[in-house]
Amino acid sequence: MDRQSGYLNIFPPMDPGMMQYGAGSNNASLSPYLNVDPAYLSQGGPEWIFPEGASRQRGRFELAFSQIGGAVMTGAFLGGAQGFYGGYKQMAASNQIASIKRTQLLNHITKRGAGTANTLGVVAVMYSGFGVLFSFVRGVDDEINTIAAGACTGLLYKSSAGLKRCGIGGAIGLGLTSIYCLWTSKDRIKQMLNIV
Repeated sequence: MDRQSGYLNIFPPMDPGMMQYGAGSNNASLSPYLNVDPAYLSQGGPEWIFPEGASRQRGRFELAFSQIGGAVMTGAFLGGAQGFYGGYKQMAASNQIASIKRTQLLNHITKRGAGTANTLGVVAVMYSGFGVLFSFVRGVDDEINTIAAGACTGLLYKSSAGLKRCGIGGAIGLGLTSIYCLWTSKDRIKQMLNIV
């Protein structure tokens, strides 16, 4: 059966001009798969489509998911490493057979890894929740939201340990987020303070 006389005629006729490739050809940059010149596809504009009036960066709510997941994964890794170290020290001091030592080591790793992952995950959920709340209430996403979210997270996380520890937790959250903002927004802070 001829290619152009198929039952449903789904194959378009071949254009011999599209298949000329080589050094002296004008069609050297044509795609052999799409029969389209790639210069028409990328015209130097943005690669993503944004609705009218939307910002070109992700908001606090979208960033919350990656922050929470990253905190949980980091906590699992750090806690697992700490559990491995503690379990290895305890395993070396005991006179048990190898299978019991291995089981104890795995128990230390999983217990410490899960505990640290839960702790950092809870802190990340609180921080992200406060950040989204402040962005929604104020209508702007800036460094003030980040610093306030860090301070409120520290206050809330240590709120059950008494007033003194609650204040220490708030100060730690305020300090960490202030350092983060100073590190990531140097140019913007200089512009706000009119420092050249």
